[in-house]
Amino acid sequence: MPHLTVRVLEAQLQGNEAALIAALTDAVVEVYGEWARDVAVIHLDGIPAGRWGLRGKPADQAPPVITFGIREAAFGRPDSGELVARLVRVVTDAVAAVLGAHLRDGITVELVAAPAGRTAVGGVIVDDSSVSAHQ
Repeated sequence: MPHLTVRVLEAQLQGNEAALIAALTDAVVEVYGEWARDVAVIHLDGIPAGRWGLRGKPADQAPPVITFGIREAAFGRPDSGELVARLVRVVTDAVAAVLGAHLRDGITVELVAAPAGRTAVGGVIVDDSSVSAHQ
């Protein structure tokens, strides 16, 4: 299950929530396929003014930071380099399309690997073999 957490200044996020969720879901589907639409989870964390700092000062504009939870097995695939490059590109493109191209060069995407057996849903460890073929 792809999980994306987007941290962005509240003022930049305001009014763009639905469009950003849709664009990021579409980006995940572009890489993984249509099956991922039903399991993609997008969290939007709006940071209030004065609580994001750059260069030692509060920022009134800042590029978003995206943490993308991905199964560790994806990094062991023969096409992992291509997969990672596509994920970073489509997520960056989606965020820039919604929040503004002027932010593009500073958007950070961090892929965080979840080892097999370390993800649970509803209190039950997810069987990695049932999803590994998709990722």
